[in-house]
Amino acid sequence: MSTPVRTGQIAGLIFVLVWLSCAWFGSWEWNPNNATRIFATMSIVEDGDATIDQFDGLTMDKARFGDHVYSDKAPGMTLLAIPAVVVANAGSGMTSRDMSLSMYDGPSSDFLRLRVRLAAISTSALLTAVGAVAVFLLAVGLGATSGAGVFAAVAFALGTPMWGWSTTIFGHAATTALLAIALWASWRGTDGDRPDAQMVTIAGAALGAAVVIEFSALVTGFAVGGLALWRLRRFPAAEIRRIAIAAAIPALVALTVLVGYNLFAFGTPFRLGYQGVVGFDGMNQGLFGLTYPKPDVLWEITFGTRRGVLWVAPVAVVGLFGLALLARAPTTRALGVTGLAGVAIALCYNAAYVYWDGGNSTGPRHLMPAMAYLSLGFAPAWMWARTALWRDILSLVLAVSVGVNLVIASAEIATGGRDDFPLWTDVFTRFSNNDLRTIPSEWFGWSPAAGFWLYVVLAAGLSAALVRAVRSPR
Repeated sequence: MSTPVRTGQIAGLIFVLVWLSCAWFGSWEWNPNNATRIFATMSIVEDGDATIDQFDGLTMDKARFGDHVYSDKAPGMTLLAIPAVVVANAGSGMTSRDMSLSMYDGPSSDFLRLRVRLAAISTSALLTAVGAVAVFLLAVGLGATSGAGVFAAVAFALGTPMWGWSTTIFGHAATTALLAIALWASWRGTDGDRPDAQMVTIAGAALGAAVVIEFSALVTGFAVGGLALWRLRRFPAAEIRRIAIAAAIPALVALTVLVGYNLFAFGTPFRLGYQGVVGFDGMNQGLFGLTYPKPDVLWEITFGTRRGVLWVAPVAVVGLFGLALLARAPTTRALGVTGLAGVAIALCYNAAYVYWDGGNSTGPRHLMPAMAYLSLGFAPAWMWARTALWRDILSLVLAVSVGVNLVIASAEIATGGRDDFPLWTDVFTRFSNNDLRTIPSEWFGWSPAAGFWLYVVLAAGLSAALVRAVRSPR
């Protein structure tokens, strides 16, 4: 068992490594999912309203109500990006009113890129780093070695497309990280002889925030709530009421934020941006595009060469195996079942969505919440591998997964289109052509290759420090 000081040191190194990795690279600022959110943030900061009328022609992702145009997304990422836009405006001395924004125009792209990058660094990248720490802490809290915990944290954050989506202000990475945090806090909060109200409050806050960022978290986060309720059943009624109140308070705060935004943006609490989506008629099917899981889509998002998760995250197989191990052990059965249920829910949700392929996406972006649940299985799989051969095999799988996602994150996560194997035809082609987005190359005049290799040097140093911390005397 690691000492608290050593555990804290390792957790700190994990945080820095993951945050640096996610913050170093970027996604195209004009991507409609990036643009529509940052346009709404800019309007809130600069004009005091949520309309994006002035940006109507610059994004295809939008909603129209009456004479006004709005972002069609859940408001969470837009609201979290407010500090980034405030800082960018103050630092540059410019607002969107000083620009005649035009797509592919150099100054316009620079203006938008600064705001999108700062927002991603301070939201998606930050939350993914915290989520990785939560994965590590849950693993060691369950009795895994610190090495197993590091394996789990790295696999979760850098061995899956979580890395690439953390370079954007799409809601996928932030929501998934919050689910990982909620899993850790729910387990910790319901452990021991008396439930911990503080940890349950953290779990409630994480789940509430996830819903404000992505409404789909109401579905994909269901397994976390089920875990907490199941584990609370053994406590007296008075304790359950106390914990229920602790969980309800942050949930009500999240609901207040959502209702407040709706009133601010639309003048009514009973309207969502998705109700006014422009140009995506499939959203009228079922409930905002959700119908029922299709077997052919299930195949496509798992094994299919165009969007299959196993091509972009081979380590997912390790996580699934580890969840089975958890479910077999009596002391961790509830956690294992929760993980398996969470993966199944995420698969069914993605397979039931009319726009299941996510447009220009590397891998199945709507399946990202499954990564939070798979993260529960990485440490048990490492602990199961007691021979050097099996440890080498798992290390190789992780190395391949991290390598693939390094290529994806540095080139562009929101790509792929409709090619049969976009990971090769698009992503690896961009990478081999040094078509990369790094902080040094975008802001300091470095070549993309130089910016990439500087990251490799920094990440190697942090990884070496992490290995030394894991192997140091207990």
